[in-house]
Amino acid sequence: MAITERIESDMVKAAKAKDKGALSAIRMIKTALHNREIDLKRSLDDGETLQVLSSLVKQRRDSIEQFGKGGRQDLVEKEERELAIIQGFMPDQMSETEISAIVEKAVAEVGAVGMKDMGKVMKALMPAVTGRADGKLVSEMVKKLLSS
Repeated sequence: MAITERIESDMVKAAKAKDKGALSAIRMIKTALHNREIDLKRSLDDGETLQVLSSLVKQRRDSIEQFGKGGRQDLVEKEERELAIIQGFMPDQMSETEISAIVEKAVAEVGAVGMKDMGKVMKALMPAVTGRADGKLVSEMVKKLLSS
């Protein structure tokens, strides 16, 4: 089942169960996807849908961090619930060893020798890891490998 179909199905289930939190989060996801479709003036494929979901995950993580620093535990909990729902639509996350192997392969393919080649490596990596790994973690692994 395509991601968008799962989102539709889960939205109906949340509405029938009167789960306001889940319904709100799924509507937010649908809105983000719809806005991206409007920007592109076409329907999204699964890869583009994953990119939108990945950006929503990143936004939630940033919000959780900021609200935590600000002492707003109520908002942290709300963002964590939304994050869990968004991640439910994403594929299984890659392990650090899988990410490390892909990073090493990309560095070898690009022929990167130093930090100046980080952009090339990230450009080659992101299509393979989008939605399946945290971009921040991937970036840190690339930096570590290129600086050694």
